[in-house]
Amino acid sequence: MGWDPVTSNKVNNPKMAGGYGGMPFDDALWTDGPRPGGFYQMRPKASKAMDGPSNRTRQPIVTGTSVLAMKCSDGIVMAADTLGSYGSLARFRDVERICTVGDHTLVGASGDIADFHAIKHMLDDIEISNGEWNDGHPIEPRSVHTYMTRVLYGRRTKMNPLWNTLVVGGFTKAGEGYLGYVDKIGVAYTDSTIATGYGSYIALPLMRDAVETKPDITVAEAKLVLERCLKVMFYRDARSLNRYQIATATVDGSTISEPTSAETNWDIAEFVQGYE
Repeated sequence: MGWDPVTSNKVNNPKMAGGYGGMPFDDALWTDGPRPGGFYQMRPKASKAMDGPSNRTRQPIVTGTSVLAMKCSDGIVMAADTLGSYGSLARFRDVERICTVGDHTLVGASGDIADFHAIKHMLDDIEISNGEWNDGHPIEPRSVHTYMTRVLYGRRTKMNPLWNTLVVGGFTKAGEGYLGYVDKIGVAYTDSTIATGYGSYIALPLMRDAVETKPDITVAEAKLVLERCLKVMFYRDARSLNRYQIATATVDGSTISEPTSAETNWDIAEFVQGYE
């Protein structure tokens, strides 16, 4: 019987591979490697067929509505309700949509709640990294805003956006206030009054009027304005709730209040006619 050096099999008996001492080789053990006495044949591995095209989030699932924020002479005030809507269902009533970053920065989010939780993990990593440096430099609100514009624009360019609109505000130890906006495609700007979602149509005119009437508005006065705006939002926005949180950032640091329920009055409803 002849010998084939490539396949290491006896030509007249292909089922038997000539081995050392005449012992047979099992072909199943040598499918992806060289057989003793043979040559390694380079061939690409067969790739598994994909079940379908890669998927991306096409619409948010559990969402939060408007975030309102004002820049004051002595700090930043931010407010948001605690409702997580599952479509048109008021499903979750204790969702906190404002978080702190460092000692002087606040971040509020509209849109998908799950994506906001992912963003919070990113911001937690920033705090941990900044603490590891231990160089005495605090996290500035301007830096957080810039970072989030890069993150959201980067996800947009990958056609896999984070479905959130963020408001970033803070007040540094030097007494400088900062208030910025960024949406899911990376559009960003700064202003003294910012509202997201339906609040940009209903609450923002009230906030701008308050700032234009008194440019040096204080944190205490801005809280009253935002409470009024939140009450109007509850009357007009079907995705809002009369349970909300108000957060402040001042020279002394940032705080987020416990959820508070607003007093409402629906007596006027009986005067609404023509929609029966």
